[in-house]
Amino acid sequence: MRTPPSAQAPSAVVLVRPHRFSPNPATTTDNAFQSTDPTRDAAALAADAYAEATGVADALRATGVRVHVFEDTDDHRPDAVFPNNWFSTHAGGRVALYPMYSPSRRTERRADVVDLLARTYRVQEVVDYSPLEHDDVFLEGTGAMVLDHLDRVAYTARSHRANPDALFRFCSQFGYEPLVVDAADGDGTPIYHTNVLMCIATDVALVGLDLITAPAQRRLVAERLRASGRRVVALDERQVREFAGNAIEVRGRRGRVLVMSTRAAASLTAPQRRAIERTTPILALDIPTIELAGGSVRCMVAGIHLSPRDVRPARASRERVSGARTGVLETGHGTVDPLRHQPALGAGQPG
Repeated sequence: MRTPPSAQAPSAVVLVRPHRFSPNPATTTDNAFQSTDPTRDAAALAADAYAEATGVADALRATGVRVHVFEDTDDHRPDAVFPNNWFSTHAGGRVALYPMYSPSRRTERRADVVDLLARTYRVQEVVDYSPLEHDDVFLEGTGAMVLDHLDRVAYTARSHRANPDALFRFCSQFGYEPLVVDAADGDGTPIYHTNVLMCIATDVALVGLDLITAPAQRRLVAERLRASGRRVVALDERQVREFAGNAIEVRGRRGRVLVMSTRAAASLTAPQRRAIERTTPILALDIPTIELAGGSVRCMVAGIHLSPRDVRPARASRERVSGARTGVLETGHGTVDPLRHQPALGAGQPG
């Protein structure tokens, strides 16, 4: 029996395949999930990361997910493989662009990706929050927020990368309820991105409840997730560090699957795995090199929650101009044209 469609699980995604991958030295101060591998030189790391990203794209395509792959050849964007931090897409034809905490990551925003979205999907509005960087206000997309698209809640762990003012602005414009928590590991280090703490799928949620420091916040998160009808799989700190919370549900030709790394899947207990697979099979992908950068599968996958365009060339050409050139900013910085937002710094190869 086919699993019914869900607004939570995209059937198309964007991936960025890195040619110059390396763990980013500029982000080690607040990303405790980063690590190093002294046994491999820079060239070997880059080659292995490229192969892993290719494997992720191939595996997702094999399930029937539409995958748009963009190449990144720039020497100065070590985290380009994580595009979900700088943009998100939303039903109704809306795209958001986000302010990034580390200056080393701000050139990851690419006009060719936004252009692909405008040409291939129905984009009515692009809302650009990136000028908030000038005020040292940051909100790193669906890394900083874990969005419940069904119940319209934006779960957010407070950090340098998730400013509450920017969060409330996003929620007001995009129709989500902000739910802010404080979360830290056993050493007291704040969780840098909410999407390493938790994953929300259609029927199940994986969440490191014990890392939410305030008992009242912990109870609130669990209650809200259960009230939405989901089974809550509680992750311990070890499993969060193994990226078990950094998963994403996608929808392929045979229904929904929960995609995570092999490292993450191996950390699950047998009862946890059974609870997940009652409704959502697990697809485990091997990305040990990319995980050195402090993110896993969820960070790599930018889901597309947009309706496809009519593919007839004449109509598509008209809508590319009329349907995608709006984007009022609440910050007062003006409008953004997604087709001219920023020069592309890498060759995009949508597939």
